[in-house]
Amino acid sequence: MIPLHDDSEAEVMVDINTTPLVDVLLVLLVMLIITIPIQLHSVNIEMPGSNTPPPPVQPEIVRIDITPGGGFVWNGEPLASRAELEERLQKAAAAQPEQPEIHLRPNRLAKYDSVAAALASSQRLGLTKIGLVGSEQFAR
Repeated sequence: MIPLHDDSEAEVMVDINTTPLVDVLLVLLVMLIITIPIQLHSVNIEMPGSNTPPPPVQPEIVRIDITPGGGFVWNGEPLASRAELEERLQKAAAAQPEQPEIHLRPNRLAKYDSVAAALASSQRLGLTKIGLVGSEQFAR
């Protein structure tokens, strides 16, 4: 009797040989690494030189409080009248090199006409840096 298959023969391989594929991928990877430009990991910073300008001068702040009776207080000093307020505002408008900042702080019980008069005088005399301070007291 003749056997149907011979045990001495090797079995047929059914798997794909991946060695050439890996070789091609490695070659492509090396080519990609070579062709990518080298990136610099540095940050360009301009350092200040010796001719830097001096820091800006902090502006003068003038605090004007308006009392419940309609009077004015200039940096803690009570003023006699609106004419005195306008005189000081005129001096502040002419100040050099820069006008002072006017911080207007009305009292909660002050009448609106006193606040409006101070604002109108400041604007008419040419002051440009005017701000209402302390408006949080009016929030409820």
